[in-house]
Amino acid sequence: MIGAGRGRGPAGRARRTAGRGRLAILGACLAACVAGGALLVGFRDEPSGAGELAAEELTRKGEGVAAGGKREPTEPRDIYAATRAGMLSPVVRDFPERIYVPNSQSNTVDVIDPKKRKVVDNFAVDALPHHVTPSYDMKKLWVDNTAGNTLTPIDPKTGKRAGKSVPVEDPYNLYYTPDGRYAVVVAERLRRLDFRDPDTMKLRDSLTVPCAGVDHLDYTADGRYMLASCEFSGEMIKVDVERRKVVEQIQLRQGAKPQDVKLSPDGRVFYIADLTRGGVYLIDARSFRKRGFVRTGAGAHGLYPSRDSRHLYVTNRGDGSSAVTAGSVSVLSFATRKVLKTWRLPGAASPDMGGVSADGKTLWLTGRYHGEVYAIDTRSGKLRARIAVGQGPHGLAIFPQPGRYSLGHTGVFR
Repeated sequence: MIGAGRGRGPAGRARRTAGRGRLAILGACLAACVAGGALLVGFRDEPSGAGELAAEELTRKGEGVAAGGKREPTEPRDIYAATRAGMLSPVVRDFPERIYVPNSQSNTVDVIDPKKRKVVDNFAVDALPHHVTPSYDMKKLWVDNTAGNTLTPIDPKTGKRAGKSVPVEDPYNLYYTPDGRYAVVVAERLRRLDFRDPDTMKLRDSLTVPCAGVDHLDYTADGRYMLASCEFSGEMIKVDVERRKVVEQIQLRQGAKPQDVKLSPDGRVFYIADLTRGGVYLIDARSFRKRGFVRTGAGAHGLYPSRDSRHLYVTNRGDGSSAVTAGSVSVLSFATRKVLKTWRLPGAASPDMGGVSADGKTLWLTGRYHGEVYAIDTRSGKLRARIAVGQGPHGLAIFPQPGRYSLGHTGVFR
């Protein structure tokens, strides 16, 4: 048959017609997906070395909302895009700016007015409060009373304690799943992650973890997995959020004490502070393999992204000696994964946990061993205020902050 080998004739025409039909259907589907915002950009392979991240990648973003108003995690190029300076949601816009300081040894909360730079309120809570946590919908704050086995509510509209404490076993720390379905109580002493109703705190499921000292965590950009630090066994655990199951354990090094965990803006790398080694590990967010280590300073503990997603503030609280501790804050570049500068606090200081102000100009931190709170200028690194509070101040929360919803801890927002 003439031309049969090149697709001519009736059979060839039939194939071409069918092909055009398939292309038309594919084109229509593609257009519908784009119009509906359903196309998600996936991760690219992580380079083998530390490398540099393209600057333009840090400005791309994506977000989605599932049926029923629940947010559906996507894979944006900047997971912190909704937390830029001043981007307060209507829910929190009229709340007074306050700093809530849990004093673990005093069993109290000090409330600081950041403009006056002074304590304006103080109230008692149950035993051993470690962190103050914004709720998923950002309408409430919880004080995590570890030994008291309770959560104490605070109304951020008034800055006051709001009623009776809620019984919850061993709430060392508190997080929320990215879809808002569960509150995740980190029961460090009991070696559990308890999945609770985010409103009533009623227990829904409990996961016993195969490690010691579980305390901090963060999520992959798609919300599928959490990576949690286990301070006392020196390892990290990867948890399948939907199945609520540990699927991998990652040993860091002998003697490691992993602390805070934060995902990079592009979703590629987890940063984990190591208290004993004095720096941060880099773990690939796709393969969950170690990519390196960046030394910062003694007692590396808290991790806080800047409002423009360019830098990570690493708090180095020192060796724990109230007499000689010389604390500092390291400014690490997300692009190069290197320390750009280190801010050394004058005198004895132990910068621990806290957060960045809504305008991005001040980093507020507790002085864990010195009964004080520090206000650090994020442009110059200078200490602007030193405010006396109760004994053993730990995970303070500055509130309100920009973002659409809270993932918990002292204020992790998306």
